[in-house]
Amino acid sequence: VQLVESGGGSVQPGGSLTISCTASGFPFTSSSVSWYRQPQGKEREWVASITRSNGNTYYTASVRGRFTISRDNDKKTAYLQMNNLKTKDTAVYSCKVQDHGQDYWGQGTQVTVSS
Repeated sequence: VQLVESGGGSVQPGGSLTISCTASGFPFTSSSVSWYRQPQGKEREWVASITRSNGNTYYTASVRGRFTISRDNDKKTAYLQMNNLKTKDTAVYSCKVQDHGQDYWGQGTQVTVSS
């Protein structure tokens, strides 16, 4: 199983960014996909999830209404569209999937929100 995140970068407060998570090595449609983030020096926190089947989505309160998680099963890719970014959103963002009961993580992509 391999997960590769991309699309991170620097953006000003109020800006937008979309990050991607592309999977390989397992049946992508068999797993929900979650995004987590870890600010420097802090604990990792869950951000959003999308289910494997009907695509139900869930968000932590701090990003609800600003972030949108989606997936393209044909491309084996999940996305996190982030709008109205705030400085507190600065973190390394990582995606997670499950295969046969085991969690797999990508290497992460840095998102920096700064003026």
